[in-house]
Amino acid sequence: DVARWINLRGPGSNASTELLQIPELKQRLGLSYDTTKKLNSLIDSLPSLRPRFKRAKVTVQGESFHLYFRDVLQCIQALYGNPKFAAHLVFAPERHYADPDMTIRMYHEMHTAKWWWAVQIQLEKAKTGATVIPIIISTDKTQITTWGGKQAYPVYMTIGNLPKDIRRKPSYGGQLLLAYLPTDKLEHITNASARRRILLNIMHKCMSHILAPLKLAGENGIPMASGDGNIRRCHPIFAADACDYLEQIATVGCKMGECPTCQCPPDSLGDNKKYPMRELEKILDALHTIDTDPDSFLQACKKIGVKPIIHPFWEDLPYCDIHYSITPDILHQLLQGLIKHLTNWIKSTYDSHELDARCQALPPNSHVRQFLRGITPLSKVTGHEHHDIARILLGLIIDMELPDGISNIKLLEATRAMLDFLYLAEYPVHSTESLDLLKNALDRFHASKDIFIQLGIRSDFNLPKLHFLLHYLDSIKWLGTLDNFNTEYTERLHIDLAKDAYEATNHKDELPQMTLWLERKEKVLQFHDYIKWRLNGCPPYEIFPVQNPPTCIIMTKHPSRSNVSFELLRTQYGATYIEDALARYIAEHENPHASAAQIERIAKSIEFPFSKLHIFHKAKFWLGSSEQHPLSANEFDTLYAKPERTNNKGDYVPARFDMALVNEGSVTTVGIEGHRVAQVRAIFQIPHQVVQQIYHSNRPIPRYYAYLEWFDKFHAIPKPYHNFYALKRTIRNGERMAIVVPIGYLQRSVHIFPAFNTNKGEVWKASNVLEKCNHFYLNCFSDRHAYHHFA
Repeated sequence: DVARWINLRGPGSNASTELLQIPELKQRLGLSYDTTKKLNSLIDSLPSLRPRFKRAKVTVQGESFHLYFRDVLQCIQALYGNPKFAAHLVFAPERHYADPDMTIRMYHEMHTAKWWWAVQIQLEKAKTGATVIPIIISTDKTQITTWGGKQAYPVYMTIGNLPKDIRRKPSYGGQLLLAYLPTDKLEHITNASARRRILLNIMHKCMSHILAPLKLAGENGIPMASGDGNIRRCHPIFAADACDYLEQIATVGCKMGECPTCQCPPDSLGDNKKYPMRELEKILDALHTIDTDPDSFLQACKKIGVKPIIHPFWEDLPYCDIHYSITPDILHQLLQGLIKHLTNWIKSTYDSHELDARCQALPPNSHVRQFLRGITPLSKVTGHEHHDIARILLGLIIDMELPDGISNIKLLEATRAMLDFLYLAEYPVHSTESLDLLKNALDRFHASKDIFIQLGIRSDFNLPKLHFLLHYLDSIKWLGTLDNFNTEYTERLHIDLAKDAYEATNHKDELPQMTLWLERKEKVLQFHDYIKWRLNGCPPYEIFPVQNPPTCIIMTKHPSRSNVSFELLRTQYGATYIEDALARYIAEHENPHASAAQIERIAKSIEFPFSKLHIFHKAKFWLGSSEQHPLSANEFDTLYAKPERTNNKGDYVPARFDMALVNEGSVTTVGIEGHRVAQVRAIFQIPHQVVQQIYHSNRPIPRYYAYLEWFDKFHAIPKPYHNFYALKRTIRNGERMAIVVPIGYLQRSVHIFPAFNTNKGEVWKASNVLEKCNHFYLNCFSDRHAYHHFA
């Protein structure tokens, strides 16, 4: 543990040595080293599953560069043969269906899509018994210094045989660093076109050098042992290239502003029309004219629409059409692309003060970020922040009027369509039905997008990122759902495998030091896992240990406040009718067949043998299902019901009483039928000493309860254009209708938008809007589970 801390978390080499040389420290800790130099020697002597980095000299048009890389076949063996992954590897393609008649096909992992089937069939024709290893490559330049502009150009690799849940979590080790490409800017070359051409050829020459072993291995296969010791004839095939738009056009060799996969003209990118895919054979024929005179080569490349690349890295890769290997990119194409554009268009349309005031008046929810200053002052907005904006964007503009009396219907429809596309694209499992919904969302956006031209915000929609949305459906069918290739994962890898590595160097000639540091880090982590495994008695490896799903509702062990009187519940929590509502619940519990009038009479006769309750200020819900694939990485939801208070700094903290979705008897977990929205004013427990004094029947006795204020039942259909369900408080005789129910009736928290057009000049804030406003809309975009439930 000391060695692990020094290597991964500790200070610099000199400081660590000074620490180790504190008198008696070495003896008391039982260490065999007293300097970092000796520690590094011990680490270097450890075995490693992963290969060492090599250095090669690559020359392009007289310019020489150093490439740091690993043997790609050894990297594949390291992942494929890791004992931790043995129980989770997939070796053959499968077709999954949602119905017994096998008419609704399901797509999720790579082996459920069509690419694996197509390659498997071709390999089996040549020789039976092939095992496909899909190679997934990610490349992306990243800044490794805040100042000075130093960059790293890492190449990451993983294999499609691993489940995406392993590949997308860096701590599982399902991705590895394959290489660092050169980042020289060649500023001494003054001709910009020549400089760009050389830089492009450098990238392809380096990638060709790295991936060259895949040619023979992919065609003929190589024997490879998985972590359980079984040896198969494996064919590593380049399957997918997950990267942003700049990397895509560099990989394919097309020009800026063109689609990297199809033949769509640049001035038609805004059309909702599919074009034929780029023809690999014709492109290769043009590139192979490199052996003729330079003018003929340039003319052939220009005619076919490809840059004059000297032997692109993918030209000899077996069973690879690079245009089908380019994957959609949710981070850069949607969050940092269309959602960013849509947000800016809306900012340009409406008054910024009104937009920000509405942001500040949205009620809190555990899934929704509160933009305390609004969204218009934001700068350098990240993809995560754009997703947070997407959760509230439509709710901000539902009833805002456009200038010059222009109808806002098309704007609402376009915004709703793009948000639908985003949330559908993020599904971890798709069916033929959900893919139809995805296509419908894109069609609806194109049908309404002209509103931005009418408003003078856009003159056209020739955006490559918008055009590429047309390829999402085919890509999901071909390679699997988009969370297989999300570039957000590589953004995280940049921290672990580039930025942290750079910080561990002396910032001079850093690449040799970075690769050495990474090798040592991998050895230390591998050795730590081995020691832990041995100390635990050498159990079978389980990355996903078999566990019972958590209970749907999780409460704290102890109440937030004990012995809270009914009077305090009325004054501090707003539980105005707590005694009447609790008496009514007890009467219904004890007399399940009584009429409403009888229940009222019985409730009035109940006298409580207590005057205080134990109060809980939050409840946690598990939104997942043991029978369904997780919809998101975070499957939990927290609901709060707590009064105003003063924190330990003396600052005022407003009350918070969240909204909940209540199950009134529905047996389904999707849709509005049998569900109702309520505001939770209190979550409580009856003192256990008196429970038996008020319950006498044999029916199960709830442990926790919630005091709710009802909203009216859902209308059968949502409101048009924005497709949100309208909500309003249930008022009877001028008072809010309240009820006590077991906490188990609550299904999850929900987020609602106030109907801003009902404001009669009051100042609405996040802390008071639920009290001052009576009309709302249900937000289905608060999180993926809410979208799946309500949309």
